Amino acid sequence: MVDLRGAAEAHLEAARASAHGRSAELLVHDNRLRQTVIALTAGNHLGEHNPPHAGSLHVLSGRVRLTGTAGAGDVEVGGGELVVITHERQALQALEDSVFLYTTVTGLTAEDRAV
Repeated sequence: MVDLRGAAEAHLEAARASAHGRSAELLVHDNRLRQTVIALTAGNHLGEHNPPHAGSLHVLSGRVRLTGTAGAGDVEVGGGELVVITHERQALQALEDSVFLYTTVTGLTAEDRAV
């Protein structure tokens, strides 16, 4: 069992102490499923990257801006909100000190996606 609240608090504290303003930990790795807690201090970002085959972003605290979301432009996501990750390149910026759970499913085949 993972203490998500405790992990979020610890990583936010670590991000605030880090010169890079970030801290992360892979909490769940079960076959294709990965869940990572990520903390970013205000103004820091995750640069543009390719999206996972499937995924979601659940903001635990703070507020972030997700760019590259299909047709919707930039999307702001606040504490307690969840957004599905689209299939476009994207980036993320912390508008406030923030912690989020990034859930991804990797390595899906065309057959898996058709189900």
